Amino acid sequence: MAIARGFGIAGAVDHQVAARLAVAAEAAGFATFWANDTPGGDGLGSLAAAAAVTTSIQLGVGVIPIDRQPGDVIARRVIELHLPQDRVILGIGSGGLVHGARDAVRVGALLLRERLSATIVVGALGPRMCEIAGEVADGVLLNWLTPDYMPVLAEITRGAAEQAGRPAPWIGAYVRVALDGPAIDRLEEESARYASYPQYAAHFERMGVPAIGTCAMGNSSQIQFGLNAFAFGADEIVVRAIASAETENAYLELLQAAAPKES
Repeated sequence: MAIARGFGIAGAVDHQVAARLAVAAEAAGFATFWANDTPGGDGLGSLAAAAAVTTSIQLGVGVIPIDRQPGDVIARRVIELHLPQDRVILGIGSGGLVHGARDAVRVGALLLRERLSATIVVGALGPRMCEIAGEVADGVLLNWLTPDYMPVLAEITRGAAEQAGRPAPWIGAYVRVALDGPAIDRLEEESARYASYPQYAAHFERMGVPAIGTCAMGNSSQIQFGLNAFAFGADEIVVRAIASAETENAYLELLQAAAPKES
């Protein structure tokens, strides 16, 4: 089953490089272009640069931690940056919140739905945040998961939306992808870093795999095979690119290797 495919980069990538990568992603047939929002990076700024040079590709940020940027701040920035809301997917997450995380995300999603016409999605690892996504948002952005676990979380999200009388939610999933060579070392480092966080460690234990076991890596054929394993349960798979270096050429090489192929 062919599903939509997106391409995602680190939010710290220079905005002009991000713009050129968005053009390349649109030309290669990706449905969406994503930028992470990280300390030292500006996901919304990347989307503004990408919006100026593209025409149809959807533009996503995944995800903005609401403990760092509350909903009213996000809404104001979207308006100030003149982002095309009909093309924008705003991902929000709990960030470093431990207590009251789900309530905070619920409030943030509702505020953004009230003030903006953009698509609002919730970043989720486990079932409880998927329920919040189904109840109050337009969809969910899953992360660090196996092909077998993805339909489980998708069904929870859809069930929560149905119970809340909401439309069927969009189901998206980040999959970290790396080409053979130095990029694999970077992927292993990132996997180990995430596995050191308690909430992620619990997530990997729940699925019974190490962090690296949720990724697609190798040559182009191996990457395509790994991505195709996620063909059931989601509406879109986002290639979260782990390039050999934070350079335009390194990202372009991976973009071409992971580009959608005609069936």
